[in-house]
Order: sequence, then structure tokens, then C-alpha cells
Amino acid sequence: MKKYSMETVIGIFVVVGLLCIAYMSVKLGKVSFFRTDTYTLYARFSSVEGLRIGSPVEIFGIEAGSISYLGIDNMRQVALVTMRINKGVNTYSDAAASVKTMGLIGDKYIKIDPGGAGTPLKSGDSITNTAAAPDIEDLLGKYIFGQVKGQPEETGGRK
Repeated sequence: MKKYSMETVIGIFVVVGLLCIAYMSVKLGKVSFFRTDTYTLYARFSSVEGLRIGSPVEIFGIEAGSISYLGIDNMRQVALVTMRINKGVNTYSDAAASVKTMGLIGDKYIKIDPGGAGTPLKSGDSITNTAAAPDIEDLLGKYIFGQVKGQPEETGGRK
């Protein structure tokens, strides 16, 4: 009898421990099983190098959502980004999205200027005004090897 009660206590302890680990994984991983608190927006970029699923989407420097899908739009030959934006955060048809870097060599994220003059975007709408991040490595390579041209010198009318 004592043997079974000890096994039962240990079993209950293990089950409670596994439930705690599962709960913390969901909370720390920002996983939600019922996504009713967000809406979906799409954007197309010429390059999304460095972006990952789960990368943040910021509006006014505040995290307002995350990237839920990265793919290729074969019809337009561009990268397609699907973003989940928190409900209550308004974006408009004149919004602009750009790929930015946190710091000099940090992670990539999407920065949205929400606009305000157009009509409000609904779930499933697209942000049409987009800009890819400049390729820092390419710019540095051009600068190092002297391919960057400076401003032409002014001659003041003299030749």
C-alpha cells in the first residue's frame, strides 16, 4: 500500500512539473493558441535579408506586432511578409514599411510609419509603400575599395 502511494505522489509531482514547463514555454515563447488579439497585414519588399519569423514590427519605436510568415510572391518576383499587428494599433492606406536594423549589426525588424491621411487598413490588407534595408556589407565594400564617389568639387567658374 505504501509503495503505491509513493508512486502516486511522484507521478503527481512529475505531471505538475510538466504542466509548469509547458505553461512557461508558451508564455516566454509568446505563443498564443487563439489569435484574436491581432490582425494581419501584408507587405512586399525587394529584400528581407536578416528578417525571421517572430521578428518584431515596430510603430513609433514600440513593438506593435510580429512577423508571422516570410515567402516569395512569384507573380511579382518580390518577398512577401505577413505581419500580425496588435488590435487597437491603427494603420492607414498611406502607411510605409521599411526593414531596419537594431544597432549597427543587430537583428532586423520592420518599422511602420502608420500614416493617417488614408483609410484605415483592415485585416488582410497590404502596405504598398515599402523600402528594403540598405546592404551595409555592400556599402562598406564600395567605400573600402574606393567605388563611392563623393560630391564633385566646385570650381567656382574656373577651369
